[in-house]
Amino acid sequence: MEKELFHNELFKTISKVANENAVRIYTVGGFVRDYILGHTSKDIDFVLEGDGPKYAKKLAKALGVKNLTVYKKFGTAMIKYQDRVLEFVGARKESYRENSRKPEVTSTDILTDLARRDFTVNAIAISLNEDSPGKVIDPYQGQKDIKRKIIRTPLDPEKTFFDDPLRIMRAVRFACQLDFKIDDKTMQGLNSERERLKIISQERITDELLKILASDKPSLGFQIMDKCGILPIILPEIAALKGIDQIGKHSHKDVFYHTIQVIDNVAQVSRDINLRLVALFHDVAKPATKQYKPKIGWTFHGHDDLGARMLPEIFKRLKLSNDMLKYTEKLVRLHLRPIHLAEEGVTDSAIRRLIFDAGQKVDDLLMFCRADITSANPKRVKQHLSNFDYVVERIKQVEEKDRLREFQPPVDGNEIMDTFNLQPGPAVGKLKKAIEEAILNGEIPNEHDAAFQYLLSIKDSVLGPSS
Repeated sequence: MEKELFHNELFKTISKVANENAVRIYTVGGFVRDYILGHTSKDIDFVLEGDGPKYAKKLAKALGVKNLTVYKKFGTAMIKYQDRVLEFVGARKESYRENSRKPEVTSTDILTDLARRDFTVNAIAISLNEDSPGKVIDPYQGQKDIKRKIIRTPLDPEKTFFDDPLRIMRAVRFACQLDFKIDDKTMQGLNSERERLKIISQERITDELLKILASDKPSLGFQIMDKCGILPIILPEIAALKGIDQIGKHSHKDVFYHTIQVIDNVAQVSRDINLRLVALFHDVAKPATKQYKPKIGWTFHGHDDLGARMLPEIFKRLKLSNDMLKYTEKLVRLHLRPIHLAEEGVTDSAIRRLIFDAGQKVDDLLMFCRADITSANPKRVKQHLSNFDYVVERIKQVEEKDRLREFQPPVDGNEIMDTFNLQPGPAVGKLKKAIEEAILNGEIPNEHDAAFQYLLSIKDSVLGPSS
């Protein structure tokens, strides 16, 4: 069935160059897996029984391309051809030391190379040689596992994960991305070797975590990480969200399962990884703020503010960017405000302040808040969504009228200093703040002339008559 690959001019050239140089060459890994699944992949890995970079140089010449990159340290070469990235490496055998995931490498044949692969679905090769075009080499029944939607290691899972613990995160990621299940023995291996994750660099772990978050249904990955004991190692703050406390008739919903449902809800409406990070961390401070009040039940007062203040340390540990931190901090700090507006009444003043504080992120905030409405009671969800729709409509009306999203005081500091012969300092700031508050309270419109007249009227009361 894979002979159709050879209708492609690129693969014809790859085969021709291999034949001319008496090299055995195969396409392997993700490209083959995706090809069998009917998915397209622009990145293609090739394994040769021989010298990968040496072959790649000859292929680049045949293709007429100059953008060839050789990584001598790893024995690999990469060619960018049209819209594809082609990577070439010699078949190899790997052996690992206990405290490192960097293997000792020796050359070998394709069957031995496939044995070192992480999962059976990635341990399938297709021959590209002219004497065996399209021949599938599948010693570990990877095609069968693809049909069964199973993630399984070719060899003993404990040894597989011991040798390279990053494969623990990759197992979770593939299961999540492909919507596959991890077979029982492989799951046991994940659990038994999970502490080995501590020898992996944080950058590598975070990269896999972000790929899980970027999948169509991230909750699958978080459920697996919880089940096999990974979560407390890489995200202890999220693991701490698990559990339900009950006193009398009062209980609170499991915050962990609420959180991963919110992530899925966000994933249905946005591909933005930043918004998914907001979903992941929006309730991170609930364990620290949880209190029981007999007449009310469980409360989590201040978890929005404390959660935002917890994020710098978490993001630093995870090696996430400062831009990601600023975005997530802002929305976590604000995420209760629109919901409270729906519950407590919608005044123009409260809406103005929300728009002013959220700025350009107000649409993202509203998208998140809608995703944050979860309940096992469909009627309750419907009612909350109806209330929230009203808030959104009112925000739209106020935004159109007052233009606060990119708010700049209509009378700036220079004009204030010129008008009252002031030097830069706290007095200027106080007057600017007074104008801002008057606009947000609806006392004056967001216009220059009105703001300037207001400034003249309040100058003495703000600074005193002698200023």
